[in-house]
Amino acid sequence: MPPVLDDVKPRHESVSGRFAPFIALAAVPHRDRESIEVRAPFDGALLGLIPRGTEADVDVAVQDARRAQSRWAATPIDARAAIFTRFHRLLLDRREEIVTLIQLESGKARRHAFEEILDTAVVAQHYAVHARRYLRPRRHAGALPLITTALEIRHPVGVVGIIAPWNFPLILSITDAIAALLAGNAVVLRPDVQSSITALAAASLLYEAGLPREVLRVVTGEGHELGPALIDRADFVMFTGSTRTGKIVAQQAARRLTGFSLELGGKNPMIVLPDADIDAAVDGAVRGAFVGAGQVCVSIERLYLPEVMHDEFTAKLVARTRALRMGPALDYSVDLGSLTSARQLEVVEDQVADALAKGARLLCGGTRRQDLGPLFYEATILAGVVPGMTLYAEETFGPVLAVHRYDDVDDAIARANETRYGLNASVWSRSVRRAVEVGRRIQCGTVNVNEVYAASWTATRSPIGGMKESGVGRRHGAEGILKYTEAQTIAVQRLMPLAPPPFLAEERYANLIARTVRLLGRIPGLR
Repeated sequence: MPPVLDDVKPRHESVSGRFAPFIALAAVPHRDRESIEVRAPFDGALLGLIPRGTEADVDVAVQDARRAQSRWAATPIDARAAIFTRFHRLLLDRREEIVTLIQLESGKARRHAFEEILDTAVVAQHYAVHARRYLRPRRHAGALPLITTALEIRHPVGVVGIIAPWNFPLILSITDAIAALLAGNAVVLRPDVQSSITALAAASLLYEAGLPREVLRVVTGEGHELGPALIDRADFVMFTGSTRTGKIVAQQAARRLTGFSLELGGKNPMIVLPDADIDAAVDGAVRGAFVGAGQVCVSIERLYLPEVMHDEFTAKLVARTRALRMGPALDYSVDLGSLTSARQLEVVEDQVADALAKGARLLCGGTRRQDLGPLFYEATILAGVVPGMTLYAEETFGPVLAVHRYDDVDDAIARANETRYGLNASVWSRSVRRAVEVGRRIQCGTVNVNEVYAASWTATRSPIGGMKESGVGRRHGAEGILKYTEAQTIAVQRLMPLAPPPFLAEERYANLIARTVRLLGRIPGLR
């Protein structure tokens, strides 16, 4: 029998138990403070009591981080990178414990929780290896070659405030911090209440790897109480969450001209071209729609099938979905876990009920599974979803997939783009060239060919992020670390000034400079 929650009840001890050492790392004094319960979505068991932080706690954490930041920035980059290489190894060494904690806080199936370990480890190693190259000073030619030169230098912004969501307890609390810290910043992290223990466990590994505690402070508490305070004090804000809240974050940051990066909602499409491998695409649709019980910003919510293969594809898709194993197991015996919160379950149920009441057809799922736990909901496929139904245009963020027919590819692309979101998309075809052509026409920050999300997410040298109302800024690659820096140019002028010399009339000087610039413009690569 696979281990389930009843077999690991000792892991559910409260503050005095297993997770107390992690919770003690919160940058909020426990004395005379209210506590917030963190409960497991699988069965509602108590995982721990985290301290309820206040605006004053955010203020102290930012001040402490600011004092430590200059010393941290002065630390040689190779020494900073070595810490994250050690963190990479520690995380992989402790993966079983952290995967279980992710499951207990999020309700994910173990295979989806393990993806968080892999991604975080890969990102840590990527920036540990490449941060020096991304951040190194760069020399540029000036207006007049040799006479004018410019040096581009990257300075850390100072204190980065990270406001992380609950759906990826490890990735979205730590990978952004990794890039910001390697760039020489200090970080104040406000994880979601539901994911706070995982974030603190990751912080403990970073401290064990050698990161000074003062440069990464974790303040626990409610978002509406701590988020605004952090935005008002940080030098840069990284926010992941809903588009609605992201707009509020942007407005508040703009009042102080504070830089920000936002990864927000998505209504992600998958387009299957007529020549696609049906079985491979069916498998992709199942993985893309139901990863993390659909509570993934890049998960697939809209599937567009050509008329020629619609019936065969849909039949296989429904059969494959019905075969998914769902439950609270803490091993790899299940494919689908629980939703994370009662609020998200309510959103899913309301959207499905609204669609069915307005004429959509239920192909499979559509039922809460209270026999498995309080927040389980079956993988659900709907047909006949049309404008006017909430589920047609609004992000569901749950295990629900709407299947649509299309007549020609241009129609499928137009319908895929008929949304205010633009985060992720998927295109399937035996012709990679054709799929890439279609992908270039989809208004999304990432497009995966013959994959659903993993290909782009794991390409750590390439930026990922959203277009339209799906966000501002990018993660990964050069953009993912340079956004946490300020660019400074130091230009040096030699031999002569960029101004008329005393012995030359201004009109003659202007003609001379115009001829020089014209000549330089004819030299390939010089400009």
